[in-house]
Amino acid sequence: MKKRFNTTGSCNPAQHYMVDTSRKLAQIEEYIEEGKYFTINRARQFGKTTTLKALFRNLSEQYVVIPISFEGVGDLLFNKEESFCSKLKDIVETALKFSSWKEKAEVWRSVIRTASFDELSDSITDFCMQLEKPVLLLVDEVDKSTDNQLFLNFLGMLRNKYLDRDVKGMNSTFHSVVLAGVYDVKNLKLKLRPDEERKYNSPWNIAADFDVDMTFHPEEIITMLNEYEADHQTGMDKEFISNEIYKYTSGYPFLVSKICELIDRKLEKDWSEKGVQEAVKFIENDDESTLINSLTKNIENDADLKRFLKAIMLEDFTIEFNANVPVIKKCKLYSILKSGADNKAVVHNVVFERVLYNYFITEEKLRLMMRDEQKSAYIQNGKLNMPYVIERFQSLIRNEYRNTDNKFLERQGRLLFLCFLKPIVNGTGFYYVEPETRDGGRMDLVVSFDGEEFVIELKIWRGEKYEVEGKVQLAEYLKTRNLDEGYLVTFSFLKNKTVQEEPEWVEHDGKRIYEAII
Repeated sequence: MKKRFNTTGSCNPAQHYMVDTSRKLAQIEEYIEEGKYFTINRARQFGKTTTLKALFRNLSEQYVVIPISFEGVGDLLFNKEESFCSKLKDIVETALKFSSWKEKAEVWRSVIRTASFDELSDSITDFCMQLEKPVLLLVDEVDKSTDNQLFLNFLGMLRNKYLDRDVKGMNSTFHSVVLAGVYDVKNLKLKLRPDEERKYNSPWNIAADFDVDMTFHPEEIITMLNEYEADHQTGMDKEFISNEIYKYTSGYPFLVSKICELIDRKLEKDWSEKGVQEAVKFIENDDESTLINSLTKNIENDADLKRFLKAIMLEDFTIEFNANVPVIKKCKLYSILKSGADNKAVVHNVVFERVLYNYFITEEKLRLMMRDEQKSAYIQNGKLNMPYVIERFQSLIRNEYRNTDNKFLERQGRLLFLCFLKPIVNGTGFYYVEPETRDGGRMDLVVSFDGEEFVIELKIWRGEKYEVEGKVQLAEYLKTRNLDEGYLVTFSFLKNKTVQEEPEWVEHDGKRIYEAII
């Protein structure tokens, strides 16, 4: 069977091109070796199930590994204590039958009693003490059950057995228990409704903090490209492509694999900068993507989360990435935000940032019509006329927003520019906000159109000194991208300030900068 990139279900190295995660697995195996109980809590499609299956393959000689899942178990499991214990007995027995320790299935079946959690607890001790090797329990899809009291009681039972190991011995229960899900079971209050919190008592406060970096870095992404290139000999620049993929995904596992899958299967194996950009555009516009739908659904269903993200992305709000703050903790769980420069909260990756910008543009229902001008007016001989784009945007703001509250324009000016730009470049061009250059009143926008690249710095007026700094910053950024020309758009709505009427080209540090004050 020919290998392929996989973005549906877990990955298997015998069937799929995969990133070499051996270093990450080694870190997780240290937790297990030390007998720790912990949760691999990461966002959707972050490789949790694939990781559990890799642990199963790696550790099945050293441990009696029991891999179970609460996916699709049905509601009968949670009717009463006895039915939960009985169903759990069946699930574990089936898992053992299909493991390398299938002879232990009969031992499990013969000793496990299920009338109550007390009986189940005692018989788990009987089972573990009969075996010559320690027992490792891997539980996937715990989110399907963590809002059910019986499941929480089950975790509480495991916690009590863990605490009893000091007296009864390490082999009196599971050597290690690994749970996998979006929510850290220690922090279930984030998932519960306010009226349910009074019933909550953490059953998992003995768990170790899980701090293994599950994202894929360029030196890891290239291991997957090496394997692919050995089979296909495309001639790609693997180092360049791995860095490009990381630039847009920040190593989010699903996004890394999806870009590769799209280039391989839908984009004629275009392993180039343009190919990566086209794959990103496909992902953000895919209305069937469970990941993108989940991202927007989480925002749509949480008004506080929506306001917070809008403030960060569009209103110059900066905040330290402190996961003790509930709204930031949610963003971390969903992998919407991460810690950026100076530990400031920033959007996790460029793909998510583009999706969120498009979401807010649509949600605000801003319809900037070009009236009698056609899209072709901005594109001449197939080339984007960026100075004209900026001129027309300046004219539109002056004509259409003369009576609008200035504070609104300062907060939303950059969103308005993105609304104006999107229909012009859509289809042919590509744009994204450079997250590492955004601070305070500054935002760098990178536009790629028909092989040309444009850098536009969008600033809010903070005085003459900061205006000069804007040119310095833009000139420095142009150097990093080997460009000779850039664009500086400053939003200034001070009533008593005299501004230049028309945009103009200026020189700074050997770079030509097209400056417009709006």
